[in-house]
Amino acid sequence: MHPEDILKTVLSSTELPTLPTVASALISLTSREDTTLTDIADLVSKDIALSAKILKVSNSAFYSFPQQIGSINQAVSILGINAVRSLVLSFSFLSIRTGKKSDHFDFQKFWERSLASAVAARLILGKVKGADTEEIFISGLLQNLGELIFAKTFPDEYEKVLCQLDEEQGTAAEIEKKLIGVDHCFIGYEVAKSWGFPEVLLLPILFHHDPQQYAGQNLKIKATTNAVYLSDILINILTSHSPEEYHKKFQKEAKKLFGLSGADINSILSDLHHQLDQAAAYFGLNIKNTKSIQEILQEANIKLSLLNLNYDQINQQLVQTKIKLENLTVELQKKNKILDNLANIDGLTEVYNHRYFQTSLDKEINRSIRHQTTISLLLIDIDHFKNFNDTYGHQAGDFVLKKFCEILQDNLRKYDTLARYGGEEFAIILPETSEEDALLVAEKLRAAIENATFVDLNHEYHVTASFGLTSSSPGKVDNFNKNNFINQSDLALYDAKKEGRNRVAVYGPKKKWFKF
Repeated sequence: MHPEDILKTVLSSTELPTLPTVASALISLTSREDTTLTDIADLVSKDIALSAKILKVSNSAFYSFPQQIGSINQAVSILGINAVRSLVLSFSFLSIRTGKKSDHFDFQKFWERSLASAVAARLILGKVKGADTEEIFISGLLQNLGELIFAKTFPDEYEKVLCQLDEEQGTAAEIEKKLIGVDHCFIGYEVAKSWGFPEVLLLPILFHHDPQQYAGQNLKIKATTNAVYLSDILINILTSHSPEEYHKKFQKEAKKLFGLSGADINSILSDLHHQLDQAAAYFGLNIKNTKSIQEILQEANIKLSLLNLNYDQINQQLVQTKIKLENLTVELQKKNKILDNLANIDGLTEVYNHRYFQTSLDKEINRSIRHQTTISLLLIDIDHFKNFNDTYGHQAGDFVLKKFCEILQDNLRKYDTLARYGGEEFAIILPETSEEDALLVAEKLRAAIENATFVDLNHEYHVTASFGLTSSSPGKVDNFNKNNFINQSDLALYDAKKEGRNRVAVYGPKKKWFKF
């Protein structure tokens, strides 16, 4: 069939998509020179559902206007006639959702690709200084209109085209011309022309695969055609089996046609994923599982590297990957341990903090109950430490606190728990320790502190400490209470300080304190 005969068949087909009444009337209205903004607003306002959609997009991040747009009149005034026409046509085109079931042509995938092309074209032209972006979205959306028309009016023939494309037997245009007689660029252009589309929307459809064929001097048409051409290359990164090839081509052509910088190109690649998700929500298209271009290229590089490896190399790669994974696991465990320490260790003294003390005491009490053993608790307070800080300064005080803990730690068993209770007060949990044995430990610690010389550079300091001791067998005590247990040590500590400090006091019915 000759191209003219094919076009007649298409235009007379009952399956040919038709534009909604408002969209068709709007194209006719905007072609007249005497059309006013009020005329446009009155026409669009007749379709309430369409008006609501346009207002929704007008007030979204799609345009990011600082003021709220409350009416179609205001939208036309702020956006302009061309931008409103672009929105009306976009919603109209995306409303064409029906089609004969096909083994190869996926109507949902077609809408998704069309929307992605529109978003990409808008992003690209947005990076071109001084470019008119009012209608680039609809131009990107309509570029493959001919494919949809073929799928609806020549379904059997177009199935064969798609089969050969799957087998990589040529480009889409070459196969279409061979099997149908014309390509989708021509048929899309002619159908849009029959709908009364202006040249600024028509010519990018005709030349979007080869923008150099456009010989006109209209800079807007030229820029739009170039942007639509680049958007098609960019979308192939999302859908092709060889995304890295289209990635290289896009970078090369974007620099050649618009002089885009590396930063501009990277920005486009990074933003496409998010902008597409937003546009899908604005225009009511359900797109699932979108991936960023960075993810797609990364996956392609991994697959390519695997294809170039033999069996032994693949095994070696797997071994190396497993080793790296195990190393990462070990490193993660170390970092988790550091995080645990940060949560449980006092930053100044490097002994356990109050939080850890409470948790540890709970565990030791439960252990004592299970094994029917005695547990002892010491509360320790450095004597007159406020006066020490006032006399020597807080830096000297911090030094003494650290050394104080080192002395205590050196005189304790590995399974005893030393913690900073608060300020200059410390707690020691002594598991499986009777009152008599705990008293010996406490006095040993008291003497070690009293006899120690705290040497910091050229300065020497001496301090003493008071100890409060309590012991109990939780498994043999009715209604044993942890807080009462701590309070008993605190009362004993109070007695030690009351009786002159630098001594050990033991909690009990008959108060007793010791300084050997």
